[in-house]
Amino acid sequence: IMENQPHLTPHQKALRINLDPTIYGSFAEIGAGQETARNFFQAGAASGTIAKTISAYDMSFSDNIYGTSSTGRYVSEERLLKMLKTEAEELTGVLKEKIKPNTRFFVFANTV
Repeated sequence: IMENQPHLTPHQKALRINLDPTIYGSFAEIGAGQETARNFFQAGAASGTIAKTISAYDMSFSDNIYGTSSTGRYVSEERLLKMLKTEAEELTGVLKEKIKPNTRFFVFANTV
């Protein structure tokens, strides 16, 4: 099945997602800027896809937003799960009155 699919560049993939009116969400990237979110912005039509982006580069800000880690590590599964949970709760909480029935929310998080 995949053999018949054209090879899409990251830019084309991001644009395809941006043009889908049912996909809406946020990006949280800590430690190395917002490279993933940047790809979606550069692809175009991101206003219909991206509700929020955040980059908590400073560890104090990251701790304030996502809480401290039991291990003290910032690049960890524990931190990533805290980021996903925090961002998903905010996304659905803020937009609960505006949710269209066919909306598919996403939260993307990374830490490097």
